[in-house]
Amino acid sequence: MEKSVNEITARHTFAVGNDLVHILTFSQSLSDLFKNKVYTSAEIAYCESFSDSLQRYASTWAAKEAVYKAVKQLDASSLGWKKIEITRAKKAGIPTVVLPDHLKNFEVSLTISHDGEYAWALALINAIL
Repeated sequence: MEKSVNEITARHTFAVGNDLVHILTFSQSLSDLFKNKVYTSAEIAYCESFSDSLQRYASTWAAKEAVYKAVKQLDASSLGWKKIEITRAKKAGIPTVVLPDHLKNFEVSLTISHDGEYAWALALINAIL
């Protein structure tokens, strides 16, 4: 018996998103306009606190994209880039995600990695029903 998409996703309480960023290509997009459209002031301050700020911007962008991709599997409402905030309790610390209030039932696990020319992020979201 075939099931509709609605029947399958009605029980769907988790989602995974990932993103891979080629840092050199990303650098061509990293203008002040892009920064102010995408990153919160706290994210900009964090990235700028490193001598390798380009790598930090790229990895934070990968994290935002990974979270966005996972969220959209569970919630179709509008979600701007600044509504997804990547925070850390200390410099180079474990990343955490701050989402808007309407997504407060989402638990997010996030990992970010960068090596050479690439930054990568993986987000796992569990919707608490």
